[in-house]
Amino acid sequence: MINFKQIARVISVLLFVMGGMMLTGVVVSAVYASGDGLHLVISASICVAVGALLWFLSNNKSKTVNKREGYLIVALGWLSMVSFGMLPYLVSGEIPSVADAFFETMSGMTTTGASILNDIEAVPKGILYWRSLTQWIGGMGIIVLTVAIFPLLGIGGIELFSAEAPGPTSDKIHPRIQETAKRLWGIYVGLTGILVLLLKLGGMTFYEAINHAFTTMATGGFSTKNASMMAFDTPFIQYTIIVFMFLAGTNYSVTYLALKGRFKRVWANDEFKAYLFLVLVLGVIMSLRVYYSVNHRGEFITFEKAVRDAFFQLVSLVTTTGFVSADYTSWTNGLTMVCFILLFLGASAGSTAGGIKFIRHLVFFKNSYLEFKRLLHPRAVVPLKLNGQVVAPRIMTHVIIFLLLYMMIFILGSVVMSVMGYDFLTSVGAVATSLGNVGPGIGKVGPVDNFAHLSDAAKWLLSILMLLGRLELFTILVLLTPYFWKSN
Repeated sequence: MINFKQIARVISVLLFVMGGMMLTGVVVSAVYASGDGLHLVISASICVAVGALLWFLSNNKSKTVNKREGYLIVALGWLSMVSFGMLPYLVSGEIPSVADAFFETMSGMTTTGASILNDIEAVPKGILYWRSLTQWIGGMGIIVLTVAIFPLLGIGGIELFSAEAPGPTSDKIHPRIQETAKRLWGIYVGLTGILVLLLKLGGMTFYEAINHAFTTMATGGFSTKNASMMAFDTPFIQYTIIVFMFLAGTNYSVTYLALKGRFKRVWANDEFKAYLFLVLVLGVIMSLRVYYSVNHRGEFITFEKAVRDAFFQLVSLVTTTGFVSADYTSWTNGLTMVCFILLFLGASAGSTAGGIKFIRHLVFFKNSYLEFKRLLHPRAVVPLKLNGQVVAPRIMTHVIIFLLLYMMIFILGSVVMSVMGYDFLTSVGAVATSLGNVGPGIGKVGPVDNFAHLSDAAKWLLSILMLLGRLELFTILVLLTPYFWKSN
């Protein structure tokens, strides 16, 4: 039996948290006299009022959350956060359309980075700060944040964490889930603070630094500038962003081990090695190709700039951050195809990145390779190993089903977009970048375009895909099965 009062109680906590986060934007509005403080106060008040009502109506003595309730809390929690998170846009009138406001907020909370704003720099600073903050909140997951404070409420959180991060990895920093959540957020907050200082030293204003630190560590990609990171075309800033995008795309348990000085265990992680290897090798190849192709057509570019642009866009797409330092669709057709393929990678499991994740690709390709050996030696037992441990058949099944579902949803979404009247490149680009939580795609939703020209129906579709991708398919799709709603 599903305890809906418990679900409502948890959602009420989420609304309290979000209302408090919204109020930090009032300080920004006051400091910069942007005139949007009242709109943020009204929005925060609505969040707190609805949260208080849910808290009052959901009074119950149960202190546990079972599997079904965990999935419902994650799904309904994210929908609630997005629905109430769009209030500052609607109340201020900066985004008067519900479809547009929902799309922008979903893009923020899922750290996708796709935007419908045509003039970002005209948006008041308080609202723009809230836009960046939605990505920072979504980066580690608002559910994980509340797991850290659930002990204060007497609510267990292990089911929430498994529903929030349903990837195949079983690495844990600490056996207690509350301690895990606290340490994850400690690393997250610490790296964000360091990045703020570095970006400020690099020449950004404090406002620009904190906004870009939020969206970098969240692998989100929202910027305070219309030109994204092209507006900050300096080596120090862009190389700093490259490094921190890479760190944000690294499994946080690996980062924790590195901070503890356990470098042998870091290097023993197969996913991290594959992630690092791909970035370095593909980055060198792309750098050479960009340098020679751009200069070949008569446009001068220094080798350093070619290297910086290539690595920046590579890391930005692999980690699903979506920052733009150059129009990668203008390089060559081959590089455009490579960038499109990168939309399907995702960085490490246990990071703030979206996408399929390297660990799933590793399991799939390793198992596919070993299948040839099994064909030649049908009686031999050929186990698949990852990080020196045998991968259970259940995990291999999970990975294969996930990849099949991912591709089916991508194909179906692309067909629906095409039926809506969009060209092939725009259709596949919009669906791939939304499902992978990346931001820029190809076609008319490329790195120098946005999503404002899409119809409301297309925006609702892409918003659903963003949520599916952020919660890694199963968390949402399981709710659509009859098995979920059966009592036994």
